[in-house]
Amino acid sequence: MNDRFNRIQIRLQETFHPVSCLLQDDSASHAGHAGAASGAGHYSVKIVCQEFEGLNRISRHRLVYDAVGDMMHTEVHALVIVALAPSEMPT
Repeated sequence: MNDRFNRIQIRLQETFHPVSCLLQDDSASHAGHAGAASGAGHYSVKIVCQEFEGLNRISRHRLVYDAVGDMMHTEVHALVIVALAPSEMPT
C-alpha cells in the first residue's frame, strides 16, 4: 500500500489499540470523482475497540475522524467508518 494508507493505519492503531482494524483503499473505484482530482483518497475502515463501548455511532465516528483529522480534506477525501465495540462482534 501507499504511504498515506500506512499513516492512516498507524494512527488508528496507535490511537485505539483496536481488537481489529480493517482499512481499505477505495480510491481506484472513485477515479474521475471531484475529490479524486485533487489527489485525496477514498477509504473505508471497520474498527473494533474497547473505547467504543457505550458510545453512540456519532461519538465513535468523531473519535475516528479526530485520529486522522489533519489528513481530512487534504489527503483523505472520504472515509466510510464502521466502528464497533468488542461486545457487538458476533461470537
